[in-house]
Amino acid sequence: MSRHVLVTGAASGIGLSVAQHAAAAGDDVTLVDHRPEALDAAADTVRAVAGSGAADGGRVSVLVADLRDPEAPGSVVSTAWDTAPVDVLVNAAGVYPATPFLELDAATWDGVQDVNVRAPLLATVTLGRLATAAGRTPSVVNITSGAALRARPGAAPYSTSKAALEMVTRASALELGAAGIRVNAVAPGFVVVDSTVNPVSDEYAAAVSPNPLGRPGAPADIAKAVLWLADPEQSGWVTGTVLRVDGGSSTGAHTLPLSTTTSTPGTDSTRQGVPA
Repeated sequence: MSRHVLVTGAASGIGLSVAQHAAAAGDDVTLVDHRPEALDAAADTVRAVAGSGAADGGRVSVLVADLRDPEAPGSVVSTAWDTAPVDVLVNAAGVYPATPFLELDAATWDGVQDVNVRAPLLATVTLGRLATAAGRTPSVVNITSGAALRARPGAAPYSTSKAALEMVTRASALELGAAGIRVNAVAPGFVVVDSTVNPVSDEYAAAVSPNPLGRPGAPADIAKAVLWLADPEQSGWVTGTVLRVDGGSSTGAHTLPLSTTTSTPGTDSTRQGVPA
């Protein structure tokens, strides 16, 4: 039986890949984004694969919404639900402007938190209300980031927002668990996406992309993890967790050289100290 999967930030990148994989599996998909033309183009690519994995389902709908509007997250969930009850909510929309710390102001800070934290929270609240009233048990998957664990220059709002979203994930799972609603998160490492909303420089990509597995991530890597977490047959006893899909980049400082050498202690090639 097909599910109804609602994906925010679905016009490009990870959100689009999630929508494509869900549609290919035969799910009905509603794509949400604030860019009408990009959203329509994305919907066409999703329709091209829709229903290939099942005999029924594969219907594709779009909703244009600016998630900075505090009314928008609940509205898109309610509107999608009126079409068919939402079985999976994927909060993939996110922004990550690079702003030096001393140039931060309230508007910049709030703009990131509104999209990256408040929107998924309010969307989950609305889905929780509708689902509990209807006696249904949907699943929610939030997209966080390795930045939730590690600050970096220019990313104070973004890193803070993703750390907050991981706590939102746990808090939501705690409070909705009694109703059978599962809430989890996927934290991607560096993923190569074609995005005009959140472009990154080649220098930045080169600095953050190394990981033990030796390749950057692809949106499909994240989409598959999202849909595994969303599937009650595969992960029915998993809630409140953050699945790090990052090629191992969160394992530690894997690019550092060995902290010791084979030189004789006391020579110029050694230093006294405790490895960090």
